[in-house]
Amino acid sequence: MADTEDAGTSSVSEPLDLVRLSLDEIVFVKLRGDRELKGRLHAYDSHCNLVLGDVEETIYVVEEDENEQETLRVRRSIHLPRL
Repeated sequence: MADTEDAGTSSVSEPLDLVRLSLDEIVFVKLRGDRELKGRLHAYDSHCNLVLGDVEETIYVVEEDENEQETLRVRRSIHLPRL
């Protein structure tokens, strides 16, 4: 019986296959410390180090107002052009 899967067919059998399929696409990366990156994925390695271009970094800062006992979550964005 012939193998039904083509060599050119894109499939996800390993975790890094999904990263491979996302090359040259806009990706969203969630980091520690309430930080997020959104940019185009140019390259990656087996340690999951990513090379992104045209990146927008978003940092969420929690500010507490002591007088009113409120917690306010502030979003700050930084655009990093292609390097």
